Amino acid sequence: MELTTDEVTTEQIQTRVAAHPFFAGMKKHHIDLLARHAQPVRYSPNEFIFLAGTPADGFYLIETGSVALEGSVMEHGPVTTDTVRAGEPLGWSWLFPPYCWHFDARAIEPTTAIFFNGETLRKHYEEDLTFGHDLFKRMSQVMAHRLQAARRKLVAAHPESKRN
Repeated sequence: MELTTDEVTTEQIQTRVAAHPFFAGMKKHHIDLLARHAQPVRYSPNEFIFLAGTPADGFYLIETGSVALEGSVMEHGPVTTDTVRAGEPLGWSWLFPPYCWHFDARAIEPTTAIFFNGETLRKHYEEDLTFGHDLFKRMSQVMAHRLQAARRKLVAAHPESKRN
């Protein structure tokens, strides 16, 4: 991971967080809270953002580029279960003990993102129940989408298992 070397002001990061589609309609004071803990990052093509089995230390808002979510099938190597694109969040494992990643995430192309530390967010999540509820509701929608995408990939890979 490379931290962006550009000077980023508090106002700029607030604007970037508020403009991200994942946070559309979120209360301003929650956006301000998130922006205080936001860290711009960038990744090169084929650079891993995180690896399965390592600590899930937060989540990312993808601003530009795209990221492959990959699982390993022993004899077949990595299988892409979904692609996360600009405008989407990446990572929900920071929400659930034991806080470790279950998939690899690899940048497909040059990718910029905003990173949020999971430990810090969990603290605020517990202290402000409206913030926690809003964030969890948004993450739940992402989880449902990603699980359905993984299911579609599995069915496509094994058409004989389709129900009639």
